Amino acid sequence: MTGGFAQIGFGYWGPNLARNLGTLAGPRWRYLVDLSPERREKAASLYPQVNVTDDLDAVLADDQVSAVIVATPAASHAPLARRALAAGKHVFVEKPLALSTEDAVELARTADEKGVTLMVGHTFEFNPAVRAMKEYIDSGEIGEVLYLHSQRLNLGRIQSDINAFWSIGPHDVSIANYLLGSSPQWVSARGARYLNDTVDDVMFVTASYPGGVLVHMHVSWLDPSKTRRTTVVGSKKMLVYDDMDQDGRLKIFDKGADRLDPDAYGAYQYRLRDGAMHVPSLPMVEPLSTELRHFIECVDTGRRPDVDGWNGARTVAVLEAVDRSLHADGARIDIGTVQ
Repeated sequence: MTGGFAQIGFGYWGPNLARNLGTLAGPRWRYLVDLSPERREKAASLYPQVNVTDDLDAVLADDQVSAVIVATPAASHAPLARRALAAGKHVFVEKPLALSTEDAVELARTADEKGVTLMVGHTFEFNPAVRAMKEYIDSGEIGEVLYLHSQRLNLGRIQSDINAFWSIGPHDVSIANYLLGSSPQWVSARGARYLNDTVDDVMFVTASYPGGVLVHMHVSWLDPSKTRRTTVVGSKKMLVYDDMDQDGRLKIFDKGADRLDPDAYGAYQYRLRDGAMHVPSLPMVEPLSTELRHFIECVDTGRRPDVDGWNGARTVAVLEAVDRSLHADGARIDIGTVQ
């Protein structure tokens, strides 16, 4: 049996990670660390075979622990990942990897220098519907990608430590980066603070990708309907991924506008195409389970994760640029190369 695993955090998302870690790692899951006595008591009742503690130093000093999963509030991600990497552990960090590009790049470089795995929890890159969209795009079946737009809306979960885009926007940034195979060149963002004076709870972000592909992202904690939707408009076909549609999370529409030859006056004419809609069959798997299984495989084999530290750093660079644009009344902010 190879090295053991430790999870740090049993708050909002931690129970979901713990449920999957218990199934996938089995007896290799040695520790769960949390500062809250109430959360430790709950975790101990659910997982009596795991050592539940508040002593992170002791966990990191244990040579039987080879990998650490960080599932704590966003501000603690970078400090905790830094400590785990310094101890020579493989690390999985929930999104976002850090709250600054500088910290995210430092973590990615440290992992490379130490030869350990650093993986970021961009769960939707393991979603069967998103992966199928990637296959349709890369195959050329939908033609040239023209633009994307996404909506991630809900009534809650309201936070006060980070704005709505830092909280839920990383999902849409990582999906766009994954589908397009690149990072945006610039962003422009506007937002509003309707619930408190601390952070923006409603935000509209536009990002420009190479080739003139525009991506528009709308995130909100203040909306009547829970929405998780990404639309990809291609020159031949269009894709719609709706995570709330139990009957068909991915739909392929044979729709578009075909340009015809100019008429006698030299003006272009267009023929609208409204063909059939296809719902492909997708595997019924939990993306979080696929994601954690991939992390365990990378820890055991030395394989580089599909969503490595540099992937996380590129996403953080977009989030940081969004903040700068937000504070500059929507000004266009260029994003440099992350390396």
